[in-house]
Amino acid sequence: MFTLAHTRRSRVSQGSFLFAVLLSSAAHAQEVAPPAAPAPPAPAEPATPAPQPAAPALPSVKITPFGYVEGYFAYNFNRPSNGITNFRGFDNRHDSFTLSNAALGANLEAGPLGARIVMQIGSTPSTYYLGEPSLPGSGSVNASGPELWKYLQEAYVSYKAPVGRGLQFQLGLFASPIGYEVLAVKDNWNWSRSNLFFGLPFYHAGLRATYEWTNELSSTIAVFNGWNNVVDNNEEKSLQANVTYKLPDKLLVQLLYFGGIERSSGAPEGRYWRHHVDAIAQYDATPWLSVAGQADYGWEPNRFGTARWVAGALYARVKPMNRVYVALRGDRFHEHLATSSAGSSSPLFWGGVEWVSSTTATLDIRPHDQLSLRLEYRRDMADAPLFYGRHVQGDGSAANPYVASEDTQDTVLFGATAWF
Repeated sequence: MFTLAHTRRSRVSQGSFLFAVLLSSAAHAQEVAPPAAPAPPAPAEPATPAPQPAAPALPSVKITPFGYVEGYFAYNFNRPSNGITNFRGFDNRHDSFTLSNAALGANLEAGPLGARIVMQIGSTPSTYYLGEPSLPGSGSVNASGPELWKYLQEAYVSYKAPVGRGLQFQLGLFASPIGYEVLAVKDNWNWSRSNLFFGLPFYHAGLRATYEWTNELSSTIAVFNGWNNVVDNNEEKSLQANVTYKLPDKLLVQLLYFGGIERSSGAPEGRYWRHHVDAIAQYDATPWLSVAGQADYGWEPNRFGTARWVAGALYARVKPMNRVYVALRGDRFHEHLATSSAGSSSPLFWGGVEWVSSTTATLDIRPHDQLSLRLEYRRDMADAPLFYGRHVQGDGSAANPYVASEDTQDTVLFGATAWF
């Protein structure tokens, strides 16, 4: 028994010893084991680029095309053998279908910048530029005259300076601001233009500035080559200034001054300042009745005295029914030549006739918003023969010009104009 018990204790002791040795070895193994590999570093975050300044926004460009076509048939009861209705301006052919004008243009807007160009072709442009000076050229410079410019109605660039409400500068070729009527038939009450429109300037070339003081009141000052001059015929420039007050669909009033030396270099009248004052007004009394008027006075001192002219026109338009208008106009234009013992000044308007006058009635039917059909009767009068009769003397050449024999002429016209 003793031996067995001793043996058990011995085995227990040995087992305890072996267990302790194993524990000690495990602990030592942990102490001497190589350290774990370090974790790989986290990937670096990409650097955020520094903000760049935004590029300045370019102004949007807006191009607006437009155009119109005008054609008519007219009959002169004088039945002139040369087919000419004299001193009428732009409806000047008897017993003939006439394409008077076809115009195409566009307006450009790009922020404060702008431009306008209008091209034209027809009989109207040739009459429009009759007063343009014909100037010779040289071996390296082109000549200038009506044939060069007649296809161009308007062309200018503009810039609106940031001054107050905006100061508008425009440089180029402009339709004249003088008078109530304009070149495009669609914007007038009658088809034919008054004697005032035909006698006074049509266009100017130069620089003008316009400022709108309020939504209703604006003013313009300009420096131009002169009176119907794309290219100047003398060394001086002309000045224009006007004030305009407008209430849309109610009232329009404008007062304008134009002045400058307009005679060509070497003219016998000398180089004297010409003055012209123009006033227009339109009042829309009701949706079916509008009235308008124009008054002009001008004078030019020269070596023979002082030449003067005075002119006026009255207009009325009624709308008896939708898309139908009836317009009436009466006008008169007087010219007084400067005369002295040294001679007389050359006439500016009517070839030496003291006065011309006309009465006009126009029926305007608009079956579409961009179409106008017009039937017009007109009577012209003068204080001396200014118009052609049935048998016209002369052949129209410089050596044998046509001879006016009538102091009145009556015409009837049918015309159509369309636009976009």
